[in-house]
Amino acid sequence: MEMLGLGTLTRVARELREDLTAAQERDPAARSVGRAEILLTYGGVQALLSHRVAHAMHDAGLPLAPRVLANVTRVLTGVEIHPAAEIGRSFFIDHGAGVVIGETAEIGDEVTLYQGVTLGGTGFQRGKRHPTVGDEVVVGSGAKLLGPIEVGARAKIGANSVVIHDVPQDSTVVGNPGHPVKVGGERPSGPDADWAHLPDPVADAIKALATRMNEVEQLVAELTGRKPEGSGDVRPFRQRRGPDSAGG
Repeated sequence: MEMLGLGTLTRVARELREDLTAAQERDPAARSVGRAEILLTYGGVQALLSHRVAHAMHDAGLPLAPRVLANVTRVLTGVEIHPAAEIGRSFFIDHGAGVVIGETAEIGDEVTLYQGVTLGGTGFQRGKRHPTVGDEVVVGSGAKLLGPIEVGARAKIGANSVVIHDVPQDSTVVGNPGHPVKVGGERPSGPDADWAHLPDPVADAIKALATRMNEVEQLVAELTGRKPEGSGDVRPFRQRRGPDSAGG
């Protein structure tokens, strides 16, 4: 019970200030909004504040109350965070709906999650069974990180990716199952997650296969004197040009 004293309240208040600052810095819509309005209207911030309190009660050994608070928060905000989950400083959940963070999940500092993200477990074993996420990681909408994997610092997980293996730091992962990729030889920049410009490793593989088939057809045509019918060219979708969303 001593852990619920003045020291705990001071820590929760400091974490709340940092979380509100994170929301203002990483959500363009919040940069002209006061902190009171963010606290009253942002479900992700409300869920995080509730978790800070529930986690303090869990660490103090209080029975029932942490789980009840977490469940009420899930009903009100659509964000489910187990009271035992370890969450670092300056954490931000954008939009929030559908986010699930499991019991043994560990999240570093300055991490950003978008709606629909799951930090889940696999199987029914006890012990560590949820992901460990490093500092400054960005996880896109609908992404699923499953099992006791480790996501390195400053990694970026593309929207709707399913990650079941460790992710190196400073890398970008897309696809199902997730594949580490790079953009222009460098890690994509910008806290707002420019998902529209991430590479597609499956499309790249199909394009490479089509190119190889065209080369084979040309060789066959030269040997037989017969021109193949049709074309194996892969036509990419025309991308709509616009501002870089990573620029805020």
